Amino acid sequence: MEQKGKELKVSAIENGTVLDHIPADQLFKVINILDLQHSPHPITFGTNLDSKMLGKKAIIKISGKFFKDEELNRVALVAPSANVNIIRNYEVVEKRKIAIPEIIEGIAKCSNPKCVTNHQKIKTIFTVITHNGATKLHCHYCEKETPIENVEVNSML
Repeated sequence: MEQKGKELKVSAIENGTVLDHIPADQLFKVINILDLQHSPHPITFGTNLDSKMLGKKAIIKISGKFFKDEELNRVALVAPSANVNIIRNYEVVEKRKIAIPEIIEGIAKCSNPKCVTNHQKIKTIFTVITHNGATKLHCHYCEKETPIENVEVNSML
């Protein structure tokens, strides 16, 4: 990556995915959530790039990799402002904003240490609640509500 004036030059990928508009402070969380450190695919990432929307943003380009919705739902929990660009033959063929699903299953850990999901092999289930601009996850089992910024997201392992 090199920056000339206001133009950012990043090598194009032939086929793959670009995750853009990731908050700069969430880049390494996204890398861990998607287990990209163990990926065989070529990856380019940048952080602390100027963004009108975020102030500072991060970007990840992954050649030859197309993410499943479950993987993108994990990213949405830490980077709900992110965009997904699907690249085929060097062209953007699909562009969409990541969205937090209404129901989240098995992606996040309940923050209540007494919750049954933290003691037994039970898949977590949360309902996403947004009120007055604040997003929380409501646990199906113990009913604890956790602000989204405090949620621990399970890695892809």
